[in-house]
Amino acid sequence: MRQKKLKHVDIDLMNELGVITKVKHLDTSNYSVVNLEIGSGKGQFITSLANDNKDELFIALERNINVCYRIVEKKLELKLDNLIVILGDSENLLEYLSENTVNNIFLNFSDPWPKARHHKRRLTYQPFLNIYKKLLVSDGILQLRTDHLDLFNDSLEYFENNFNIFDVNR
Repeated sequence: MRQKKLKHVDIDLMNELGVITKVKHLDTSNYSVVNLEIGSGKGQFITSLANDNKDELFIALERNINVCYRIVEKKLELKLDNLIVILGDSENLLEYLSENTVNNIFLNFSDPWPKARHHKRRLTYQPFLNIYKKLLVSDGILQLRTDHLDLFNDSLEYFENNFNIFDVNR
């Protein structure tokens, strides 16, 4: 479902609300556990986790400004000081975060890019997996959730060459 364009939402407002809108390195050293959700949507998942785990850092990355605004609304409503919201692209993750600093990466219901010529855009495609491998700590976890069977099956193949798969639930 496409998010309705919010006329009052622009980059200046996002900056005022504390959203990271320019690529910059983030200091995560105050937290022993760092969680990253890529493609956070409206933020239901990440805000719930952040609310339940105040001693951990959560980072929500979303590239659609209107959807990102919904995350910020939840962050402010719940007073989540342990949640960083980034309006940006996953290609720049290594500029935001240092290598070996992320404990968990969540990919929840990402765009499946079903056409074969678009597979390179998938968040589970090899260039992205290379980024995740660099970001994750040695025992870090990459978790994928999807309702798109072809994306799931293809992603399993991509993962086999890059990660130790320890739990698959169809």
